[in-house]
Parts: sequence; C-alpha cells; structure tokens
Amino acid sequence: MKVKNVFFAIVIASLWLTGCTIGTTGTNNQIEENEDDFPPSMTGLINVQGKEYKIEAGNYKWKRKKGSETEVVQTDAASPNQIGEYYRAIKLESNTNINIDIEDNPKVSVYQWNQNGRDKEVTLKNNHLSVPSSKGRYIYEVLAKWPNGEVSYTFVVEVN
Repeated sequence: MKVKNVFFAIVIASLWLTGCTIGTTGTNNQIEENEDDFPPSMTGLINVQGKEYKIEAGNYKWKRKKGSETEVVQTDAASPNQIGEYYRAIKLESNTNINIDIEDNPKVSVYQWNQNGRDKEVTLKNNHLSVPSSKGRYIYEVLAKWPNGEVSYTFVVEVN
C-alpha cells in the first residue's frame, strides 16, 4: 500500500512540474502567447544617444480567439498627463533624436500632450522623433498597435 501511495505521489508531482501550455501558431502576425500570458506584457523603451529608458505602459486592449469565442481584456489607466506627473523627465538638449523600440515591432503613432489633453500627432521616421527646439517639459504618448491588441505608453522629456 505504501509503494502505491509513493508511486501515485511521484506521478502527480511530475505532472504538476511538467505543466501544460497552449500557444498560438503565430499566423496573421499575431503575437504568440502562452495561455498564462494573456494579456501579454509588451516592453517599451526609448533610446537616446545610446542610453535606454523604459516607457510607462497605460491603457491596453487585447483580444484572442479561444475556441469559437473571442476573449477581450481592456483596461482604463491614468491619462498620459496623470502618468507624466510621476514620470521622471528625461533631460535632453533641443532637437535631440529619440528612437522608439517596442517589443514585436507594432505600428506606432506618437502624440504630444498639453494640459488639456492630446495636442498633436508627432511625425515619425523609422520610429525616430526629434524633441522640440523650445525649452520646456513635454509629455508624449506612444500608441502601439498589433493585429490583436494595442498599448498606450507614456514618457516625459525636459528640453534644456
């Protein structure tokens, strides 16, 4: 009886340690995911003169097919202005070039914010933008879109 219990415990423990994963095939440019990794966490960085800075994720929306159903996860986070209040501004010289680097190369749009909200869209060239020539504090929203989701990121620049 004791041997039977030990054998049963070993089988259960090995199944527990092995675990199960269900992934997508990655077709149609969809992000491959593990069932436990939904919604996915996509890292966003900006590169300035060889130095990397993490950008703060805000709102996101992700969807996936699960059998015949579609599962959707959507959040409502603080606005870029609210996130910008607590984000340590990156101090830069005027007209400095910034490269946006987000995991899995989404389609990216950038918006500059003012005290009233989204002010204007910023022109990007190959995921690069140039900070303004005027001194001041600038809040940027980076909207990244993949075929099955989108994330809003925020960063703040202080031009000397």
